[in-house]
Amino acid sequence: MTSFRCFLVLSLVSFLLLSTVLPSISTNDEQDDDDLRFLEETEGKSVDIASLPHLSDSDDDQFPDDDEEDEDSGSEQETDAPLSDPYKAPQIDEKDVVVLTQGNFSDFIKNNKFGMVEFYAPWCGHCQSLAPEYAAAATEMKGEGVVLAKVDATQEDELAEEYDVEGLPTIYFLVDGKHTLYPAARNKDAIVTWIKKQIGPGIYNVTTLDDAERILTSESEVALGYLNSLVGPESDELAATSKLLDDIKFYQTMNPDVAKLFHIDPEVKRPALVLLKKDAEKICHFDGLFVKTAINEFVTSNKLPLVTIFSRESAPSIFESSIKMHLLLFATLNISDKYIPVLQEAAKLFKGKLISIYVQVDNEESGKPVANFFGVSGNGPTIRAYSGDDAKKFAMNGDVTFNNIKAFAEDFLAGRLKPFYKSDPIPDTNNEDVKEVVGDNFDEIVLDESKDVLLEIYAPWCGHCRSLEPTYNKLAQHLRGINSLVIAKMDGTTNEHPKAKSAGFPTMLFFPAGKKSSDPMKVNTGRTVVDFYKFLKEHATIPFKLKKAVLVPKDKPTKTSDSKVREKSSSVSSKQEL
Repeated sequence: MTSFRCFLVLSLVSFLLLSTVLPSISTNDEQDDDDLRFLEETEGKSVDIASLPHLSDSDDDQFPDDDEEDEDSGSEQETDAPLSDPYKAPQIDEKDVVVLTQGNFSDFIKNNKFGMVEFYAPWCGHCQSLAPEYAAAATEMKGEGVVLAKVDATQEDELAEEYDVEGLPTIYFLVDGKHTLYPAARNKDAIVTWIKKQIGPGIYNVTTLDDAERILTSESEVALGYLNSLVGPESDELAATSKLLDDIKFYQTMNPDVAKLFHIDPEVKRPALVLLKKDAEKICHFDGLFVKTAINEFVTSNKLPLVTIFSRESAPSIFESSIKMHLLLFATLNISDKYIPVLQEAAKLFKGKLISIYVQVDNEESGKPVANFFGVSGNGPTIRAYSGDDAKKFAMNGDVTFNNIKAFAEDFLAGRLKPFYKSDPIPDTNNEDVKEVVGDNFDEIVLDESKDVLLEIYAPWCGHCRSLEPTYNKLAQHLRGINSLVIAKMDGTTNEHPKAKSAGFPTMLFFPAGKKSSDPMKVNTGRTVVDFYKFLKEHATIPFKLKKAVLVPKDKPTKTSDSKVREKSSSVSSKQEL
């Protein structure tokens, strides 16, 4: 029994001695993944300063919850309230626009066979632009049995949810309570024309020369059918086509004099069809089978100008067209007269296949943003092609001549061109902890199969990106000694790569080593150093270990370590954080 007691005493003494000695041991042991506090803070601890990397001036490594939000205000729709003062609406005569709430919405549907409802927000810029156009359309349609109304989606959230309102403005057309999304342009004429086609026959008779002259004077684009009868199969095919084309007014006649005024030979075999435009190509004659599908294809292919001048007003007709292949000429206004006719001649060869567009690069409002998107600088002329189906861009080399444009367009349509991607110049040096990636060195850095790469796609103007920068720098400083890891960033406004697709800024992507042929992983994690570190530990193909700082307890410092800290303490603030 005595020996057993001695054993217990000796064991207790040994345990106490060991507990006393262990904290005084300076260690460089590899980290315990359950204790990552040293990644976030070193304040108040004696540190082997020589082992620490250079520290950031900022001690903020937190990131807002809405970091995935795209700050680009050029979006077609707005869904978030602004940070500025409440918008003060200008005075608009909206006497014919009915204000709807949860309380009167059901009665509105019950009492109106046809109706249009706009879901809006008072602060929404697109809604503000629409307001006078919508009010004017409401006044014009008042006598047609169609009532236009509006709902403040910020106040009537239950209605907005019921009608699946995701962006503002959202406009619905209602027939007997059943709603369909309004698809056309947001101006009075487009709204009125579209509604009339939904509630009417979609086609109008022209029986007198006075009516014909009025139409030709007032309309910019019209289609006229010269028929054997104003009722029957021919008229039905024309009316059915009209329903498919919201932006073109369709007319029909049996009067030879009216046909002649519309540039149709009165002796031509009927049915005949002509499309008239106020454009360089003013007259387009249809020579196909007089059925809905063929007529629709003809009008769709010919309704746009040979060369569309890009603007806010013309943008919907470009982007909402079924033709998704675009040919673009970039040039300043003062040289455009020389090159637009060249593009027009080439465009005649590709009607129905390509939309040809002129972009005025010295127009700050509409031209400059498009030029930046395509990586075009200078005065031009420059030719680019764009595929709306996959968002790929293509660059034409050589002078802007008819033959060069023709060959380029043919190769574009045949899929023989290599896509063009924007790139800043490759940096002369790239020695920082966060590597700078541009389009032209993306493959070399990011797609290196021997490296696990974390990439931030940012925008210089993005506030969230600026908030993330100190944290991202700290992460890179900690990982600088791990050769298998690369922490990188790329300016997404001036650089592109097919593997670097960004829906907003910042976008965080991870490219695991040995798996670069696959799509990158989206980094859906918190925005602290520890969050990023844990993500990398979990997903990196190549395992790694991180050395942590040498910590020395304050109660029993060694003489050597104490003098070392005093010697270098002037170079590091006690408030600096990792």
